[in-house]
Amino acid sequence: MAWTRLSATPFDFKTIRSEFHLREEFSVEALAEATSNSDRCASGRTDHTDIPFVTIDPPGSMDLDQAVHIEKLPTGYVVRYAIADVGAIVEPGSALDTETRERGQTFYLPDGSVPLHPRVLSEGSASLLPNETRPAALWRIELDDSGEPVAWTVSRAMVRSVARLDYATVQADFDAGTPHPSIASLGEFGSLRAQSAVRRGAIDITLPEQEVVAVGDSWRIELQARTDVDSWNAEVSLLTGMCAARIMIDAGVGLLRTLPPASNEALATLKKTAQMLDIEWPDGASAGAVLAGLPTDAPVTLAMMTQATGLLRGADYAAFDGKLPDLVEHSGIAAPYAHVTAPLRRLSDRFATEVCLAIVAGVDIPKWARNALPDLPALMRGSDSAASKVDRACIDLTEAAVLESRIGEQFTALVLRGAEAKRAAEVFLEAPIVIGRCTGEPPEGEKVSVTLTVADTNSRRVEFAYDVPEAKRSVASIR
Repeated sequence: MAWTRLSATPFDFKTIRSEFHLREEFSVEALAEATSNSDRCASGRTDHTDIPFVTIDPPGSMDLDQAVHIEKLPTGYVVRYAIADVGAIVEPGSALDTETRERGQTFYLPDGSVPLHPRVLSEGSASLLPNETRPAALWRIELDDSGEPVAWTVSRAMVRSVARLDYATVQADFDAGTPHPSIASLGEFGSLRAQSAVRRGAIDITLPEQEVVAVGDSWRIELQARTDVDSWNAEVSLLTGMCAARIMIDAGVGLLRTLPPASNEALATLKKTAQMLDIEWPDGASAGAVLAGLPTDAPVTLAMMTQATGLLRGADYAAFDGKLPDLVEHSGIAAPYAHVTAPLRRLSDRFATEVCLAIVAGVDIPKWARNALPDLPALMRGSDSAASKVDRACIDLTEAAVLESRIGEQFTALVLRGAEAKRAAEVFLEAPIVIGRCTGEPPEGEKVSVTLTVADTNSRRVEFAYDVPEAKRSVASIR
């Protein structure tokens, strides 16, 4: 479900690309390697091209990291998850290896991506495109009838996707009762895994995402709610990452994605917000359980989920070789977790996957992968920070451009966060779709009238002022 609003006058994102030093071009050497590199592990692969894998990605995506097949058994499920085997294609110490370490990940802007790897590789020879035989790291995960994993393994294989699907199409197929046979059990699997997450105490924040989309020669903001298929498909990746983390922890070497437990202050603030919004919080219920029970698309849900982001602060990476790190869990997932499912788009996945492959095969971890582990947390922290800033800058620029001719106008807004100390309040407008700062002290969780005071495309700044109701102004003047 998407809500769309009017576009702005023409503008582009060149200044953001320049500001964050994003360049699509690769060196001549790196591009040549991406074009000519072959599968160094071809002789050790098992042929699994008989499995009818499918990919599920946004429309038009070409950098396809993952392909899935789910089989339902009398006793549970078997999930097969094929991941592009980038570690067998990128030569360690090469020019391409060096440039990917500098980039860290693929950056996505409204007018196109800035890829981690040259497109000839990420959207061509290594991508799990339909009807193409590709090298992959193939995960096989067995689950019982409650959706809990009971056995898992990963090995090098040759695979073949039979269809490139997108989220909207898959959702429509499930709604019509005609899902693709390869993922007919995705809904059952996803629901069981979501229940498992609540039992673990995981925190799933399902905020609709702001997206900038093209409208002719300009742009607009869309608010895209997450569908059931988005959630179900995410559970496949989360499950795989949890199994990978278990493999590395048991072996005492690897790279984890970590998140410390939510602070007591953040939990208290969320409980206060729930009380203000008349959301029931039963005694003993976890934050994850309360959030999972909220109605979708309701304004109070948006306000509650926005406040809940405060529970998920401090995400990091932990490399280890011998001694386990002090923190091995990701509190949002409520389990140890590792990134291994997006190596075409995220640097760390190539190395973590290689570690898992070696551990499961009972062979030495390649030196190029093991030696890189200590450097990866800092590389990924920097890359993640840059990606987050780029995303925000693109949205901020679009919001300012949409509103720049409307300074002084009044709008109806939902107060997502009230003002606190030096932090301004945050409000959400449905028409046009904007999330912005608001001066004054608007009441959290309520719909109020605000006036647009700032919409500057140069600073990418949008700000509103709370229109205090006449009754409140009168009371204040008496006091």
